[in-house]
Amino acid sequence: MTEQKRPKWDAGRFWKTLSYFGVVPFLGNISWIRNLLTGGKSTISTPEKPGVILVAGATGGVGKRVVQKLQQRGYSVRGLVRDLKRGREMLGTGVDLVDGDITLAESLSDRLLQDVTAVISCIGTRVQPIEGDTPTREKYYQGIKFYTPEVVDVPEQVEYQGIQNLVDATRRQLATVGAPHEKIIFDFSKPTDNLKEIWGALDDIVMGGVSESNVRLVNQTALFSGNVSTSNSGGFVSIRTRNFEPPFDLSAYQGIDIRVKGDRNRYKFILRTDPKWDSISYCYSFDTVSNIEFTVRIPFSEFIPVFRAKTLKDCPPLDASQIRSVQIMLSKFEYDGELNPQFTPGPFQLQIQSLKAYGGPSLPRFIQVSSAGVTRPGRPGLDLESEPPAVRMNEQLGGILTWKLRGEDTIRASGLPYTIIRPCALTEEPGGEGLRFEQGDNIKGKVSREDIAELCVQALELSEACNVTFEVKADPAGSPAGDWRGLFASLGRDRQAVS
Repeated sequence: MTEQKRPKWDAGRFWKTLSYFGVVPFLGNISWIRNLLTGGKSTISTPEKPGVILVAGATGGVGKRVVQKLQQRGYSVRGLVRDLKRGREMLGTGVDLVDGDITLAESLSDRLLQDVTAVISCIGTRVQPIEGDTPTREKYYQGIKFYTPEVVDVPEQVEYQGIQNLVDATRRQLATVGAPHEKIIFDFSKPTDNLKEIWGALDDIVMGGVSESNVRLVNQTALFSGNVSTSNSGGFVSIRTRNFEPPFDLSAYQGIDIRVKGDRNRYKFILRTDPKWDSISYCYSFDTVSNIEFTVRIPFSEFIPVFRAKTLKDCPPLDASQIRSVQIMLSKFEYDGELNPQFTPGPFQLQIQSLKAYGGPSLPRFIQVSSAGVTRPGRPGLDLESEPPAVRMNEQLGGILTWKLRGEDTIRASGLPYTIIRPCALTEEPGGEGLRFEQGDNIKGKVSREDIAELCVQALELSEACNVTFEVKADPAGSPAGDWRGLFASLGRDRQAVS
């Protein structure tokens, strides 16, 4: 009989793996190897945040700053504008812009709301002339601007009916994008172009084996497939992300949901909290059913600490605030030398649709920039002479503050998780001063548009910002502008929705 040839170890694939991750297994990061080979990175920026943030009023003084800040933080942004040409001149070609008019419900198209997971509304009735900040700000309030002879921009239409239209459209869209307590980590049904920059194959080639796998985008899933072999003392295949920088903070969530379609094999889902290559991993094994799509739910409390295939008894539990990398593995071994009871050498495939954190807090999904003073017109005993121009001239301006309050009431009654920001007089001054938050609508002062834009963006990921209405002004003696969580935590939640 002819002796069967031993499978040949592939040195080229071995070095390709090392160059991708920038490491030597069991030794760790070796930057000179990474630079010598292909300049590969061992860490990556945390992936772009999935979903789209819609900015209504994207060309306004606050709106254009919100768009810029969202982009800087990796959000996908869509701007709602009335004039596409003007919008592109102001925001450039790198922003997805859609023209529409919130006063016309039919103009809020499916294209506008597609994939939207949150809305930041910076829309307000425009007044003229706008020539810069003045001490009295009287020149801001000389009348309502007419955009065309046919369309009159009046407060009732913009501040109330327009907000109602935007709220209704948002509510319909958010009903299609999943539970409010989830955080999408990877959604391969809506893939980005950077899959190969994040995920790479890590097989037993690094231990002398000959198994081989890859990951590809197929049918709106990440297809993890290949051939697993026990030859050359091998027996595992996997795909792993490069280390995230900064790490994912999932401490506010209960665990991970993985949406998969399998092949009867038992796989391991692995998280790491240490940036070192050869570090403790936290593992969870799950069985699959052939060609059946289902969700694997993994509580963080059920991850098993493992080091070099051995379970660790005296090890801290998984720190979900420091998720550095993600790995999915098919191996002949379970833990501590035990065999995987579902393992079969040969071809395999696992389709992965999404990875989500579940069980988190509610986060704001509709953020409204309103105005301080909305409750003051008609308030008994109010000294009008000491009030800002908008309060004194409310009736001359078509009841602008009255209708802003009605718009706020619409948001509070909507059932959407929201944040309503009531800035004092907006200025073009640089941001970064101390800020003072209050509730009750009594404060006067000024605040930078830069700081209001930052507040809008910060509120997206702070549960403390959910279902609150507050006024804000610049105050050197106030809380530092960077202490966003502390600022929002100082507020009381709105007691109930307004009907």
